[in-house]
Amino acid sequence: MRVALVHDWLNQMGGAENVLETLVEMFPGAPIYTSIYAPDLMPPEYRQWDIRTSFMQRLPGVARHHQPYLPFYPLAFERFRLRDYDLVLSNKSAFCHGIRKPEGAVHVSYCLTPTRFLWLYESYREREAIGRVADMALRPLLALLRRWDLMAARKRVDYFIAISEEVRQRIKRIYGRESVVIHPPVDTGKFTPSGEPPEPYFLVASRLIPYKRIDLAVEAANRLKLRLLVVGDGRDRPKLEAMAGPTVEFLGRVSLERLRRLMQRCSAFLFPGLEDFGIAPVEAMAAGRPVVAYRGGGALDTVVPGVTGEFFHPQTVDALVQVLERFDPLAYDPAACRRQAERFDTGVFKEKLTAFIDARIR
Repeated sequence: MRVALVHDWLNQMGGAENVLETLVEMFPGAPIYTSIYAPDLMPPEYRQWDIRTSFMQRLPGVARHHQPYLPFYPLAFERFRLRDYDLVLSNKSAFCHGIRKPEGAVHVSYCLTPTRFLWLYESYREREAIGRVADMALRPLLALLRRWDLMAARKRVDYFIAISEEVRQRIKRIYGRESVVIHPPVDTGKFTPSGEPPEPYFLVASRLIPYKRIDLAVEAANRLKLRLLVVGDGRDRPKLEAMAGPTVEFLGRVSLERLRRLMQRCSAFLFPGLEDFGIAPVEAMAAGRPVVAYRGGGALDTVVPGVTGEFFHPQTVDALVQVLERFDPLAYDPAACRRQAERFDTGVFKEKLTAFIDARIR
């Protein structure tokens, strides 16, 4: 079977790139069509892949500032000329599902989300602090891009796969398309229980950007005088450090080994944002520790209240404080947390995706 992989852009690491790495493992040698690629910003092993970029690769400064080139992405993917493929597999959170498939091919779109800044613009504008003038200039462009996005979703994709139940419902509501859920791959083998009792600290591991809502965890730790360790970096770090009390410590980026150790020994992993899926909570459960998450988005697919963690709602400091005040880290069986995480292992993803594709192509 001849396969083409399609990805929005390759200039930053995130959940989409974790999925892409697994797709490359599943379809070795398959070319990757993408708008832009910045080798110096991506892992060295990516340089061994057959990556094919669009005309956008030549635009000035695009590798580090790709957002201002918003109007060009639809054209970038439409101008690719794919030939002699049986399967086009797009790993989509933005525009790559608009690629034109060859005659006779099947296009499966693994949808991380319908294009967020088009369809969830109001929340995106608020958290990105888009000013009034920029907002007024953007709205006519966004209206045009929504029409294109909807056309691409309805006419150029044969089958959608959603990463969570939340995204499945969003695909139905926005695109009017049915989809099945296949959760993203999580390498649970990297995170295993230590067999040691938990220590009195809570853990966050995340990019420090507004929509992750790390501020809720910091404020809750301040109020309850709980020890909170924050792993990660991002533009919100100065603001979060300024609001943090003496029990909150920022560790920045850490090695995989240290992150594994921190997850194994924490009282609980805190996940206060609204995410489409959320890999880090599954990694924490794989390490045998419970998760305290906001009750929404992908956490509804992964956290089992009373068994592998707890939910708080609404998305406020008060609600999180109420859960943490009565939280008992010894009430959760590490083996049960581990079993739940294994439902989302990379091997499970590969099996389900292979079965889905085989049923529709071979």
